Amino acid sequence: MKQSTECVRIRMFRQGLGDSFLLSFPGDAGEVHVLIDFGVLLGTPDAKAKMQEVAGHIVSATNGKLDVMVATHEHWDHVSGFAQAQALLERDKLEVGESWVAWTEKPGEPLADELRGRRAAALNRIAAASRQIGASADPSAQKSAARLNAILEFWGGQGAAARATTRTAMDWVKSRTAPRPPRYLFPGETFTLPGAKRVRVYVLGPPHDSKWIRKSDPTKSASEVYQLAAASGADFSLFSAIDALEAGAMPGDQPFDEWFRISEKAARRNAFFRDRYDKGPAWRRIENDWLGPSGALALQLDSDTNNTSLVLAFELGDSGGVLLFPADAQVGNWMSWDEIEWSVDADGGAAARKVRAGQLLARTVFYKIGHHGSHNATLREKGLELMTDDGLVAMLPLDRPTASKMEWNMPFPSLYERLGERCRGRILDLELGMPAKPPGMSEADWARFQQRVDVQDDWIDYRIPL
Repeated sequence: MKQSTECVRIRMFRQGLGDSFLLSFPGDAGEVHVLIDFGVLLGTPDAKAKMQEVAGHIVSATNGKLDVMVATHEHWDHVSGFAQAQALLERDKLEVGESWVAWTEKPGEPLADELRGRRAAALNRIAAASRQIGASADPSAQKSAARLNAILEFWGGQGAAARATTRTAMDWVKSRTAPRPPRYLFPGETFTLPGAKRVRVYVLGPPHDSKWIRKSDPTKSASEVYQLAAASGADFSLFSAIDALEAGAMPGDQPFDEWFRISEKAARRNAFFRDRYDKGPAWRRIENDWLGPSGALALQLDSDTNNTSLVLAFELGDSGGVLLFPADAQVGNWMSWDEIEWSVDADGGAAARKVRAGQLLARTVFYKIGHHGSHNATLREKGLELMTDDGLVAMLPLDRPTASKMEWNMPFPSLYERLGERCRGRILDLELGMPAKPPGMSEADWARFQQRVDVQDDWIDYRIPL
C-alpha cells in the first residue's frame, strides 16, 4: 500500500465499558471529525461526570465543530452520553454537520416500525415480569429479577421517573441537526465522507431483512464463530399472562380451578403453608416458574438490538486501508454482508469499481472489536480470518471488572487469542492501555507501532497514514 505523511487519528475514550470513538481525517479544508457512539454502561460509578468529561474533550479536540455524529444502535453503553452530557453538546458549544443512524430509526419505514413496536412491547413486558418476580420474598426469584433488570439497563432502565432512556438519547441525536433530518443509512450505500474526498464510507449493516436480524447466535456446528454458545428462543406467549397480572387479574388459562388455588400472600398467613414454604427446600417453589421464559426473551431482545447495529467501513484513499466499525453486530448482521455489492464510480469516465465485503475485510488495517469481545460479535471464517493485512491493529472497548461483575465472559478467550495472533499482539485495550511487545516482533516493527500510539488517562490515540 502507498504511504502518506497525512494521518487519520482514531481516539478511543476510556470512560468505562462502552463505545465512544472520535475519528479525525485530513480533509479538503482542515480536519474532518466523526464521533461514533458516546456511552457507558448503566451503573458505572460517576457515569454522568465521566461522560461530561469526555464531552469536554470532544469539544476541545474538534474546536467545537463535529462533522458527523453517529449513533449505531439503541443500547445505553453506546448512547448514554447523548443524554448525560447534552448541555455540553448543545449548539452553542458544538456545531454538528450531520447525524447518522441506521434505517431502523426511519419513521414510516415498514420493517423499522415493526421492529420498534415489537421492541417496545417486549421491553414493557420484561419490565413487568421483573416487577412480578421481584415482588416475591423468594431469594431465587429476587435473583431472577435482578438478572432481568441488568438486561433492562442496556436501555437505560425502564419506568424510573425522570430517567433518560436509550429512546430519548436516540431521539436527541436525530434532532441534533434540525430542521435538517438525520441521514438514515441502508446496507449497500457508499459515499465519500463529507469534507474528505479521499475517504469513502461503506454501509454494511444492519441488514434490511428480519431473518438476519433474528440470527444472533451461531449454528450448532459453531462454524461461524470461535466457540458455540447455547442459544435459546424467547416465548412471547407469556405476554398475555404478564399483561393480566399487571392489570391485577389472573391469567385466563390456569392449570387449576380457582377453588384449588391460593396466593403466596394468603399462604404465608397459613401456618401449614408457611412452614413448608419458608422452611422447605427452594426447588419446591414453582409459583414463579411460568415467568422463566422472560429471561430468554430479554436475552433475545438484547441480541436482536445488537444485530440492528449500524456497521461502517472507511476506505482510506491513498493507502487503500479500511477502518471497520461493527458496533455490536452479531452473527446475522455479519453474514448478511455477503449479499452486498457496492458500485463505486471511477474517475475519468472509467467503468465503475465493484466492491464486496470480503475485499474490504482483506484490506482492514483497523478493527474496532465487536461488542466488547463477546463470542458472537466477530465472525470467524467470514470475519476475522479474512482480515489478512499484516498491519492489522484492533481496539477493545472493555472494562474487565465491570464485565466480570455482570457475569459476562468478555473478552471471549478463544476469540481474544486469535485476535492477538492476527494483530500480532497489537490490541489497544481501553482498560489495559499499551500492550507488551509480543515475542517474535522485530524491534523496528514495534517501534513503528509505538510511534503511532498515544496512551493517556482519558483516551488512547492510534494514527494511520491516509
